[in-house]
Amino acid sequence: MKFSDVIGNRQAVARLRDMIDADRLPHALLLHGAPGVPKLALARAATQYLHCTNRTPQGEPCGQCPSCRQHQSFNHTDTTFSFPYLKKDDASTCADYLPQWREFLTEHPVEDYEAWLSILKNDNSQPRIFVKESEAILNRMTLSAYVSKYKVLIMWLPEKLRDDAANKLLKLIEEPYDDCKFILVSDDAQAILPTIFSRTQRLELTRPTLDEVAAVLETTAGIDRRDALALAATADGNVTAALHLLDAKGENVEFHDRFVTLMRQAYLRDLPGLKAWSESVADFKREKACRFLAYAARQVRENFVYNLHMPDLNYLTAQEEQFSTRFAPFINAGNVEQLLTLFNEATRDIRGNASARIVLFDMAVHTTILIKK
Repeated sequence: MKFSDVIGNRQAVARLRDMIDADRLPHALLLHGAPGVPKLALARAATQYLHCTNRTPQGEPCGQCPSCRQHQSFNHTDTTFSFPYLKKDDASTCADYLPQWREFLTEHPVEDYEAWLSILKNDNSQPRIFVKESEAILNRMTLSAYVSKYKVLIMWLPEKLRDDAANKLLKLIEEPYDDCKFILVSDDAQAILPTIFSRTQRLELTRPTLDEVAAVLETTAGIDRRDALALAATADGNVTAALHLLDAKGENVEFHDRFVTLMRQAYLRDLPGLKAWSESVADFKREKACRFLAYAARQVRENFVYNLHMPDLNYLTAQEEQFSTRFAPFINAGNVEQLLTLFNEATRDIRGNASARIVLFDMAVHTTILIKK
C-alpha cells in the first residue's frame, strides 16, 4: 500500500509522511474520521513507508525491498493487526481470523465494516476486541523488533475494545518500549474509552471530494464521468457507500423507475395506481424502502437545483437528467421544502416500525397536492 493509493486527504498524508521522515511518528497515533474515509489504507501505507529500506524521492515506499514485499503479502514480521472479531471460545484472538483478515484487506482496500461482518458470517453477535487479544498484543509488543527499527500495531476500530481489554493495554500505550508504535484507526473517536483516547495524538481525516470519489468509480467500473459524479454525490463523499452504490447500480435504476412512477401518478391523481405503487415499495422491506426515500429526496433536491440552469451544481446520471428536463419545473420554491419534509417523515415513521404500506400511501396522496403547487 502506497500513499498514492490513499483516496483524498493529501494534507494528512503529507503530515504523516513528514513525521516518519523526521523519525517523529508518535508512539500512539489515532487516525479518525467518518465511516467511509480511507483511514486503514493510510495506516497501512504509513507502516509500509516506515519499514521501507529504500524510500523513493517522491516520498513513497519503494515496493521492491524485502519489507515492502512482506507488507504486500500481509506477512511483515514487525507488523501486527488487531481488529474486532467473534469470540469462538475463551482463548480466541485475532490470530484465529488472519486468513479472513487478509481476504478482507485484499478485496476491500477501503475499509468496509459491513463487508467484514459478511466475511465473519455474523450471527447477530457483536464483534469486539476481547481481553485475550490484549494479552496477545502484550506478548507480541514486548518482543524486540525483528527486521525493522520499529514494530507497529495497527488496531482497526479501537472503539470495539471491551473495557477489560482496553485496561490491559493502558500502561503499554502510555509507556511503550522504544521500538513500539501504535496506530489506531477509528470510525467514531468519541466512542473510544477516554483513558485510551487521552494517550494518543490525533489526526482527523475528512471525506474525499466528489471529484476524488468519482475518479475511483471511473477507474473501478469504467463508468462515465457524469454517472460517477452522481453516485459520488449520492454517497456524500463516503467512499465505501459510493462503492456499494456501484455494486447496486441496478438498485438505483429501479429506484429511478419508482420515483418516476410516483411523480407521474401523483400528477394524474391516480389513487388506485398510487395504492398499488405504495404496496410495491412496501414490499422492499424496511431498509430498502428507506434507501428509496433517501433517493427520492435527493432527486427532489437535484430537480430544484436543475431549474437554476447551473450544470456544475447538478449531479444527475444521464437517465435522471433525461427525466429532469421535463419534470424539474414542477419542483419549485413553493413545494420543495414540503416534499423533502414529507419524504423525511416517511423515513422516520418506517424506521419506527410503522406500517410501510400506510405510510407510503399517505405520503403518495400528499404528493398529489404538493406536485401542483
